[in-house]
Amino acid sequence: MSTRTFRITVRGVFDGLGTDQRAELLSRAPEHDVLRAAFTPEGHLSYDLAARSAFTFRFQDSGEEEADILEATERAEEAAKTWLTERGYGYKNLRSTAEDLSQAPLGKRQRRAAARQA
Repeated sequence: MSTRTFRITVRGVFDGLGTDQRAELLSRAPEHDVLRAAFTPEGHLSYDLAARSAFTFRFQDSGEEEADILEATERAEEAAKTWLTERGYGYKNLRSTAEDLSQAPLGKRQRRAAARQA
């Protein structure tokens, strides 16, 4: 059985941030810029507080079976909640989406390469 790679996105909104918390997030904004966003095992946080109070965590996980994506999603949500709670950041409206890359449609380049190999 092959290993499946999952990409999990956890979105939410900062809630009830104090002045100090907001200043801390703004000072760390360059490392959390959406242009630096990546799916990582530990999760990557991105936000743009100047535009809105929403945030996105991107996680990469893996499993052996299709059903493992549910557990991976739960782990990602818990990791996001833990990160926010440990820093005292309030949040609301958490929602997650997950994609099994083994089920993702091939892009145009991948289809060409697969046709050449066949």
